[in-house]
Amino acid sequence: MKEDFLHYLWKYKKFDATALQTTSGHAIDLVKVGQHNLLAGPDFFNASLYIDSQLWAGNVEIHLKTSDWYAHGHEIDEAYDTVILHVVWDHDIDIYRKDNTSIPTLQLSEYVSKEALQNYKYLFANKNKRWISCENDISDIPEMTYSNWMERLYFERLAQKTTVIDPLLSQTNGDWEAVFFVLLMRSFGTKVNGDAFQSIAQHIPYTIVRKCSQSPFGLEALLLGSAGLLPEKTIDSYALQLQSEYDFMVTKFGIQTNGILSVQFYKLRPNNFPTIRISQVAQLYHKHQQLFHKMMNAQSLQQIYDLFNVQASTYWDTHYNFSKEQKKHPKKLTRSFIDLVIINTIIPLRFIYTKHLGLDENEIILQLIQEVKKEKNSIIDKFSLLGLKIKNAQESQSLLQLKSRYCDEFKCLSCAVGNYVMGR
Repeated sequence: MKEDFLHYLWKYKKFDATALQTTSGHAIDLVKVGQHNLLAGPDFFNASLYIDSQLWAGNVEIHLKTSDWYAHGHEIDEAYDTVILHVVWDHDIDIYRKDNTSIPTLQLSEYVSKEALQNYKYLFANKNKRWISCENDISDIPEMTYSNWMERLYFERLAQKTTVIDPLLSQTNGDWEAVFFVLLMRSFGTKVNGDAFQSIAQHIPYTIVRKCSQSPFGLEALLLGSAGLLPEKTIDSYALQLQSEYDFMVTKFGIQTNGILSVQFYKLRPNNFPTIRISQVAQLYHKHQQLFHKMMNAQSLQQIYDLFNVQASTYWDTHYNFSKEQKKHPKKLTRSFIDLVIINTIIPLRFIYTKHLGLDENEIILQLIQEVKKEKNSIIDKFSLLGLKIKNAQESQSLLQLKSRYCDEFKCLSCAVGNYVMGR
């Protein structure tokens, strides 16, 4: 028996409330269970109920045993002086307030059905041997319940992704374009070089980036040089030109590179090499001088794809590294890479940006993410094997949130799927 199960039972009134009595035999007529409190203090605020004919309004505290009241030190905590009912599974001792008045106690175990207990035990039986607790049931959840839960999970994950944005806004004095550049650079760095690319973006004032974007060569020199990717000794003419341009910029703008993290090539596919991704960023910012505003105002997925229709400079058609010539292959941004940028950067930033403007674009955001193809990874593959038909990136993002924030932490009683299993 876990306390969160008692919270679930009380919150959703999953017990026979028709003839409730306190442990001392007084009738309880429940009016309102109260608001679930997930922070410090009593478990449910602003409950109301009758004990015999007296109406009480206040808070409800829930424990496995009545004696937990003293074990947790509530008798000396003023925050618990407003508790009007103590709900427990096992009543083992009477409890009192500081003024020696008794606190009414409800032993909930007397009013919970065997079916509810069986469903609870079923959901958590052998939980460590299952991939998720409801793996035999998740594909049976009603469509309406499932779709509503997936939408809620998606916006929960979206809000989680935006937590990094407010600190960046503070660091850039509210410059949304600068924040976008930092986040976009991080996305282009992928998992391996995300931190390094972000450190590059944060070390170069965006005013300099904006000036240099007038020339894709100049911006490429600035970013490659700041990343430490320009070879010190080379006969490669393009590398020498870039180095000359970068040296000029260091003198002109006083660029400092202390604190920039080193980029990595190890275990990367060539198309994800930092040289290629930086050149693509330079071309992107040269092609679209108002890139941030264009991204924030795009009304369709195709408009976003059109904005990302760029490729690395022509030198990189035959190179992945300096001096090492390869078979000609233009380095365009692929649709799958653009999708990841949309999922992890464009939509989260648009979500929080429109909120700052006082706008509600949730419907547009849902429309955009539902047009993006679902992600491919081991977690999504496993959900597919459990019988789920995952149609788009909104659902794949929702399922990633479900797995990491609910299934892995066994928060089944806070999940719509778990609630469905419990209510059968």
